[in-house]
Amino acid sequence: MPLTPRLRRRVWIAALAVAGVAASAVTANAMFFMPPAPPKAAPTSSATTVAPPALADTTTPPPAPAATSTPPAETTKAAAAPTKPQEPIPPNAVRVAEFVAECPFTHKLPDDPIVLPNLPGASHMHSFFGNTSTNAHSDVTSLSKAGSTCSPKVDLSSYWVPTLLVDGQAVEPTGTTFYYLGEGVRDDVTARIQPLPYGLRIVAGNAKATAPDNTTMSRWSCLHAGHVGASKDFVNCPAGTMIESYLDFPQCWNGKDLDSADHKSHMSYPVAGDCPSTHPVPVPKLRQVLRYPASGDPARFKLSSGPGFTMHGDFFNVWPEAEMAQRVRDCINRIVKCGPDGRP
Repeated sequence: MPLTPRLRRRVWIAALAVAGVAASAVTANAMFFMPPAPPKAAPTSSATTVAPPALADTTTPPPAPAATSTPPAETTKAAAAPTKPQEPIPPNAVRVAEFVAECPFTHKLPDDPIVLPNLPGASHMHSFFGNTSTNAHSDVTSLSKAGSTCSPKVDLSSYWVPTLLVDGQAVEPTGTTFYYLGEGVRDDVTARIQPLPYGLRIVAGNAKATAPDNTTMSRWSCLHAGHVGASKDFVNCPAGTMIESYLDFPQCWNGKDLDSADHKSHMSYPVAGDCPSTHPVPVPKLRQVLRYPASGDPARFKLSSGPGFTMHGDFFNVWPEAEMAQRVRDCINRIVKCGPDGRP
């Protein structure tokens, strides 16, 4: 049956309605079933990604790699580095590996903070030089906070020896020089001498010797009277001269101990111009030179430790590390004679 115009209009309206419903369905399907858009990427960065807080709180961080730790030896070297620039060697410099400290007498006590620490009055009488605070309780901390009679003042080290008695009375030296030397070893060994380690303690000589022997490291002689000759025991110095004592400390260190049970085994004297393998680190040789205002018959002389061959010396190093390092570099390694200021 042919459609009338009115019927055709109704069919067209119905078709439009169906098409609208279909379009609405498609739109709804797109809205509710389309996969969500991916989140925007975070800005690119070279920093390491930080773990979420929950993971960070429950996870133990791995230990730092060993390679990031500074070895103790390197730390020591850095702390000991000289702070002063190295000066050129003057044309008139004396080519002797040496620097010195003049350290006058300070006081005497029956104390020994190395051999008999924390036992006041337990030792024979000692005469002390340099650090003004030394007593039985001294350690590197207390010494580093005290004053000094030394020239240079920066040397806070403590030096001590048995007291000399003349006719039963204490006599203190008026000349007190402490030489730091590069002699006694080959020049190539001198060139690699290292600073004495901070806090090092050494005893040289034998306080308990019963006769002059190879443990007697000291020598007695006469100032301005070389013809008398040196001896391990007291000598008879002519009137108008002074008796003097020389004592050399060992100059080879084992590289690890600041002291030892006998206060000697961590150090060694050189052998054939070099340090032995047991004590491979060459350090400056400390030479103690004391001049006493006394002369004449040696029978009148005695040390608080006994005869002249019991002469011994104790050394407690409290040189500031940079000052010691500068003098070793500029004076010892280069074989140049320097004064108390550490300069040629």
